[in-house]
Amino acid sequence: MNNRGNTGTIVRFLKTVHEFYPVMLPAVVICIVLSAVVGAIPAVFMQNIIAVVEENWQTGEWSEIGSRILGMVGILVVFYLLSLAASLAFNQMMAFITQGTLMKLREKMFGKMQYLPIKYFDTNNHGDIMSHYTNDIDTLRQMLSQSFPQLLISAITVMTVFFIMIYYCVWLTLVIVLGTVLMFFITRTVGGKSAKFFLRQQEAVGKVEGFIEEIMTGQKVVKVFCHERESEADFDRLNDALFHESEHANRYANILGPILNNIGNVLYVVVALAGGILLYAKVPNLSLSGLPLGISIVVPFLNMTKQFVGNINQVSSQVNAVVMGLAGTQRIFDLMDEEAETDEGYVTLVNAKEENGVLTETPERTGMWAWKHPHQADGTVTYTKLNGDVRMFDVDFEYVPGKTILHNVTLYAKPGQKVAFVGATGAGKTTITNLINRFYDIADGKIRYDGININKIKKSDLRRSMGIVLQDTNLFTGTVMENIRYGKLDATDEECMAAAKLAGADDFITRLPDGYQTQLSGSGSNLSQGQRQLLSIARAAVADPPVMILDEATSSIDTRTEAIVQRGMDALMEGRTVFVIAHRLSTVKNSNVIIVLDHGRIIEKGDHEDLIRQKGQYYQLYTGAFELE
Repeated sequence: MNNRGNTGTIVRFLKTVHEFYPVMLPAVVICIVLSAVVGAIPAVFMQNIIAVVEENWQTGEWSEIGSRILGMVGILVVFYLLSLAASLAFNQMMAFITQGTLMKLREKMFGKMQYLPIKYFDTNNHGDIMSHYTNDIDTLRQMLSQSFPQLLISAITVMTVFFIMIYYCVWLTLVIVLGTVLMFFITRTVGGKSAKFFLRQQEAVGKVEGFIEEIMTGQKVVKVFCHERESEADFDRLNDALFHESEHANRYANILGPILNNIGNVLYVVVALAGGILLYAKVPNLSLSGLPLGISIVVPFLNMTKQFVGNINQVSSQVNAVVMGLAGTQRIFDLMDEEAETDEGYVTLVNAKEENGVLTETPERTGMWAWKHPHQADGTVTYTKLNGDVRMFDVDFEYVPGKTILHNVTLYAKPGQKVAFVGATGAGKTTITNLINRFYDIADGKIRYDGININKIKKSDLRRSMGIVLQDTNLFTGTVMENIRYGKLDATDEECMAAAKLAGADDFITRLPDGYQTQLSGSGSNLSQGQRQLLSIARAAVADPPVMILDEATSSIDTRTEAIVQRGMDALMEGRTVFVIAHRLSTVKNSNVIIVLDHGRIIEKGDHEDLIRQKGQYYQLYTGAFELE
């Protein structure tokens, strides 16, 4: 990040915190200012105390000296108590603001993530996305809770001490200013070089976490193929890259402190020498106070020099944490700035009832659904019964511009029909189903659902009308019942059990230790792959959708279980439009239409008997499968 980027990130971050805590944040700033200003006051009291002693030394009026000094010490104690109260107050409020801000940012990130397109998760490492919630948030926590308050305290103290120094002696202040300018340029140069490495460090951390997550997920595969050494070598490569980025970043950050400390020590000596020379030469004092240059000014000036330089060192020592925090904050903002999935649809899915052939909308659940279509041209509203009629016309699609995946795909799936897609891996089978539910949008052509262009249908309603069973099963931490109910959140226990029976999952569920209340974790790691797939089928069945998409739904089920599931699936498919993707051709024999794809083009289309008679690619695949069996 460059300086302009850093400044923009800081401004945006502070605005965000202010939006979260519009009252408490200003209160914290006021307490910090009060604490910092009071912390700079002792220099004034020291000057006054020395001046009192110097003024009354010759007269020997010790009682007068003592009473005046005690009075000033009493005032100073009051100031210190105020500073202590302000410090306690802002530390307590800052802890609340910090944790609250992190909580709200995590909520905003997670909320935004729910509306990102599938493409974002397909093109970004999941571990790197996770690092936004862990590593990046942690660097932000340190910056907000420690670095920013310390920077503000140090900056205010520096300014307060600077004005006090000008008030007492301009000559000595100029000496300190020259040293401060040198410190500023060193901080800017070294801190600027470390900034780019801290950003790279955050990115490298994300890659390492992503790799670890990937290896943990695929640990069985690693062991089966004895890939431990290769995995370790890959991890070492990523870990070495993280080491080098971190080493470069911290190399610059760590040399900054010693350099500034030594400049501060030298500056202290220079101020002492300059003060001695000015006193010896009896140079007239140039100040706003009008006081003559003497010991009562030079001695406090040395203390102010240590305080001034010490706080500048405090500022520089926080550069490391601030730059790292800004790198993490920028990554968080990058996630929040990702373009959300667009949805310009206005056709919605509503409960309906039919009287005398006329559909009307009703708030009650009737078991009948209709598309509510407001026509923008004349302002009228029409209702179309949800039947599950899906048609694609001359559809082209490309994941990457210029590389077409589907070419001129046209197909018809009438209500109640079972349409199967077969073909080699990469032929475009799954891509077609991703277009039907609008995980991706087509490049050209048209898709109609019950005669309505799917671009006009709200995505949430479109997807709600479909049940999807994917090849990769995803179960969530919770009970078996809760995982089935995920397909329909208001489903009763009886409906969930009926869906499990329909999918053929009830038998194994009832044999689990706690039946439907058995706790699952780790995406159902305590179940077999086939059992997990049966639960995902039950989850789709409980939603009772008019359209089903089965992407290799029985690929992880043995042939005996497949026969059980197939009977349930046949019952589930009755009256529904079903799209099936399968490598086992025995599962698609009873399809109304079998579509053979090759490199994104439809090369054959028909039912099983038609395609066998054609003796084309399907015939070769089918007979080859029989020979293998």
